Amino acid sequence: MASINFLASPNCVSHSIKASSKSFDHLTDGFPLGNRNLPGRTSRGDPRELSITNVASQAPVVSRSSPGKEAVSDRDHVAWTSVQQHRWEGELAVEGELPLWLSGIYLRNGPGLWHVGDYDFRHLFDGYATLVKLQFENGRLIAGHRQIESEAYKAAMKNNKLCYREFSEVPKADNFLSYVGGLASLFSGASLTDNANTGVIRLGDGRVVCLTETQKGSIMIDPTTLETLGKFEYTDSLGGLIHSAHPIVTDTEFLTLLPDLINPGYLVVRMEPGSNERKVIGRVDCRGGPAPGWVHSFPMTEHYVVVPEMPLRYCAQNLLRAEPTPLYKFEWHPESKGYMHIMCKASGKIVASVEVPLYVTFHFINAYEETDEDGRVVAVIADCCEHNADATILDKLRLQNLRSFARQDVLPDARVGRFIIPLDGSPYGKLEAALDPDEHGRGMDMCSINPAFLGKKYRFAYACGAQRPCNFPNTLTKIDLVEKRAKNWHEDGAVPSEPFFVARPGATEEDDGVVISMISEKNGDGYALLLDGSTFEEIARAKFPYGLPYGLHGCWVPKK
Repeated sequence: MASINFLASPNCVSHSIKASSKSFDHLTDGFPLGNRNLPGRTSRGDPRELSITNVASQAPVVSRSSPGKEAVSDRDHVAWTSVQQHRWEGELAVEGELPLWLSGIYLRNGPGLWHVGDYDFRHLFDGYATLVKLQFENGRLIAGHRQIESEAYKAAMKNNKLCYREFSEVPKADNFLSYVGGLASLFSGASLTDNANTGVIRLGDGRVVCLTETQKGSIMIDPTTLETLGKFEYTDSLGGLIHSAHPIVTDTEFLTLLPDLINPGYLVVRMEPGSNERKVIGRVDCRGGPAPGWVHSFPMTEHYVVVPEMPLRYCAQNLLRAEPTPLYKFEWHPESKGYMHIMCKASGKIVASVEVPLYVTFHFINAYEETDEDGRVVAVIADCCEHNADATILDKLRLQNLRSFARQDVLPDARVGRFIIPLDGSPYGKLEAALDPDEHGRGMDMCSINPAFLGKKYRFAYACGAQRPCNFPNTLTKIDLVEKRAKNWHEDGAVPSEPFFVARPGATEEDDGVVISMISEKNGDGYALLLDGSTFEEIARAKFPYGLPYGLHGCWVPKK
């Protein structure tokens, strides 16, 4: 197994965490990361002072004070604090009972380290990727986390400074020549990050890949050890620098979108299991704007790919800036309007292209085909977490904003936005709320569904909602799109990550399964949470030895 070597120092000292033997008697691989005693950090040594030569050996966990809730401010919330260690693994004590049928590994990816040396990152999306696992087997739960060893992360640890362009961060040029060289490397893509901190997917052939918006940030990992295995190299010649951070993956195919920043449009591509070659299904030309709309995600139905063209568009000028704008790499162009395009998966033909009301979304939930009484497809329905066409949500995710909650209700409203896209040649589509947004506190993001209903008519979705006042989604919510109601889970001071649905084997009901989330607590603690997919009541929880930072997206790796 590969070793990770940093500059050794006698200042690197580890201490055992105080915990009951029942809870943490299987603790292994506790390796501290460096931090200064600043907001968003805990007081530990420098990351360069750590030397790991045998990653399989047992090691104690570095101690961390857990002051009472009264002593901790939102500025120190563990959700927005850099992860304590490079890696840790151990068995957790479970309160409640884990279903014996639940057998496999839940993986969650997300930014978890928001500083390099003395420099603090500015945005949630800048952090170096922290991969977390929950491994379920025979009613037991093994947890662990590990940093994804991207080139960006390794260079930062080696040089103690930012070396690649992150979401809002740009390496500081030493002189004018290095500045010019940096621009050249930007155009070639060499300076773009490979920090795969957004999602994690299991391909149909079993390979597990962590992803971000840059194509070079596709990194394979071992789901059991969380070890970084190397780059996922695409073997085709399609080129480009970016892709959708959320491809659609099933046991039989991989679909994604490649934005064309030169001739504004999108390539829709497919990759077969066992292959690294993407093949073009078709192309969509943009109907408005100076650049393609941002495509963080997209949906599909059984027969069609839905290609969104959002008025929040990529901006080459902002990419060149040394300091971020409020919209970062994007620009809001309401005059360019918003569109939804429907492409036939079999032929690549565009069967509909309609103008829709202005919208802003990071995450689509699902899509399906609406048929008439004769079984003919007359429309495509596409649901998303829609932010009421308010692009300021991006700037609300600055770490300074997340760490400075003053009990004011500053989270922008969001809803389940439902697009109705006619296939009869009409030039316009509709966008409406699928249910009253007050059902989920007017907060809506980070969604999952029963994967058996991907691309099909469905009833239930699981997401993060809001209990106000808040500055970030702080509830778990089960959405019933038929009854148009929501059930909500909330604990004061808790920040839950994406609720992920795992269906019970052999289930016949859509919501027969469990919902998995990880909770970051205000007092510095954290735990894994399981809810019943049907009743949305708590089944079990298992406390981590220390709280973990907020994470983004996950996947399920069933036991072989």
